[in-house]
Amino acid sequence: MSPPASPLVQSFPPLSTPDARILILGNMPGVASLQAQKYYAYAHNAFWRITAELFGFDAEMAYDDRVAALTGAGVAVWDVLKACRRAGSLDSAVEPNSMVANDFAGFYASHPAITHVYFNGAAAEKNYRRLVTVTPELHYTRLPSTSPAQTMRYDAKLAAWRQITSAART
Repeated sequence: MSPPASPLVQSFPPLSTPDARILILGNMPGVASLQAQKYYAYAHNAFWRITAELFGFDAEMAYDDRVAALTGAGVAVWDVLKACRRAGSLDSAVEPNSMVANDFAGFYASHPAITHVYFNGAAAEKNYRRLVTVTPELHYTRLPSTSPAQTMRYDAKLAAWRQITSAART
């Protein structure tokens, strides 16, 4: 008898405006984010702290205000996976054969100003390259994950993430 399948989890729509210039991609929202229906809702994830510092807004603002500040800076946020089977929040727990990618062809068609894709960690990059046709005219960069599972010090993560501000301004 095979073990029961992990629960099917589904992502949610991107945070974006039609004039977004860069896209930050995670792999799949964690449990806290899925429950809250908000990107990077887990309090120990450094995403909002880092992006607030880079783009000059208060990381403690209400979620909708943080989203407005980030998208107003030309940044879109989404995840590689539309759906997958996974127990818990860890990317390593995603069942590889269950992965369904988001519709990137449609996204890029409706966001023609995007020139650079930044991956929030290795799993996002790996699964994007495995599941999505890479668009040659875009630039791709993997950044260290903002997840607390990535044990890099905060200041080192922030330093690595600083490169996105120049791409967002161009």
